[in-house]
Amino acid sequence: MALSVLDLFSVGIGPSSSHTVGPMRAARRFTAGLAESGLLDRVARVEAQLYGSLGATGHGHGSGRAVVLGLEGEDPETVDPSDAVDRVAAVEVDRKIALAGTHRIDFDPETDLVMHRRKALPAHPNGMTFEAFDEAGRSLRLRTYYSVGGGFVVDEQAVGADRVVTDSTRLPHPFSSGADLLQRCRETGLSIAGVMLANEVSWRPEAEVRERLLHIWRVMQECVESGCTRSERTLPGGLKVRRRAPELRERLREQEAAARQRDGGPMLDPLWAMEWVNLYALAVNEENASGGRIVTAPTNGAAGIIPAVLHFYSRFIDGADEDGVVEFLLTAAAIGILFKLGASISGAEVGCQGEVGSACSMAAAGLCAVLGGTPEQVENAAEIGIEHNLGLTCDPVGGLVQIPCIERNAIASVKAINAARLARQGDGDHKVTLDQAITTMRETGADMKTKYKETSRGGLAVNVIEC
Repeated sequence: MALSVLDLFSVGIGPSSSHTVGPMRAARRFTAGLAESGLLDRVARVEAQLYGSLGATGHGHGSGRAVVLGLEGEDPETVDPSDAVDRVAAVEVDRKIALAGTHRIDFDPETDLVMHRRKALPAHPNGMTFEAFDEAGRSLRLRTYYSVGGGFVVDEQAVGADRVVTDSTRLPHPFSSGADLLQRCRETGLSIAGVMLANEVSWRPEAEVRERLLHIWRVMQECVESGCTRSERTLPGGLKVRRRAPELRERLREQEAAARQRDGGPMLDPLWAMEWVNLYALAVNEENASGGRIVTAPTNGAAGIIPAVLHFYSRFIDGADEDGVVEFLLTAAAIGILFKLGASISGAEVGCQGEVGSACSMAAAGLCAVLGGTPEQVENAAEIGIEHNLGLTCDPVGGLVQIPCIERNAIASVKAINAARLARQGDGDHKVTLDQAITTMRETGADMKTKYKETSRGGLAVNVIEC
């Protein structure tokens, strides 16, 4: 199995990579399969069933909306978020759907889209089935898919949740552990980003890798700007959570202007940068909660951390440039691959330690690299980032990716920056390895009760009254 940086970072829509992006991709794959096999025109009815965490919190995560859009042939990267709600509402009113965008059939979301709150499929908590029938009620096609975190989708042939892709590309510097990765760096004299880039050109030219990563960065920047300019006072959903990013940015700008007028220079507060880091993370995750366009990094629930730390690098580190952005993302992706292979990035499988914890570790590694860290210091930064998120539960209040998810991204962004700075002050020699921390995360997730893994049946989800 080979994984690319573009597997870890992909453009999608909120609020959840596993509950929104994954189901949309699965539904789209199902209808594409009908078309490829010449069965599409014979379909009279389609039934979709969501299980496990998808069924338990699918309403709050927009999973039903994602399935409808996917059945109509939409892709998370190109679908228009501003049009999505109205399109699904039209399906609910008309009781009609255009499979693959062309074949119109009857479709009643209340009966043809079933969310099982207490049933699960065997291979992963995020399971779903799609079945197409002809006019006589005969089954034409039945497929099972699993949304295994970060928007990754595997089918029923998957061995557990480990087989993410069937790509067997031979890489010049393969690695599946932190120890492997450091050894590749020592053998080649390359940085972690250099190892990743050498592997990436097995799929596409270096210039294309660079351009696509800079596109990812542009989407992250656009996401922050959108999150800071929304006019709605509250986030969608029954919690009525107040938006903070627009007001916070205005307040920070006013304070900076006042400081320039008063002191003739920048803010003297030594922690002023952290105010902006908080803003960047809040903006991204409020945009995600609104169903806006975001980058899975490596998931939607943790999508604010890497953009926030990258914005910190871009704005507050002297000499920051696009080369540094590319190095940051390549380094972060290498660490993300280790989590994907060695544990999980799915909150439904291992709790929020797999999402926010993984993203914190990835961001810490990326920042440490662009600050001039050695591969050993980068690995140390990544280890610090995850070690202090171990055991983190996934307990979204009301099944919405809002409380505690949004603030959790802000806090983890600051943790990532501190982890990178702490590692840079050392020589890379440390007692707990990244591999040991990842193993611990996997084991902790296995021991964690299901109610703490994106089911909204434990933690804050049952101790905060919805109002």
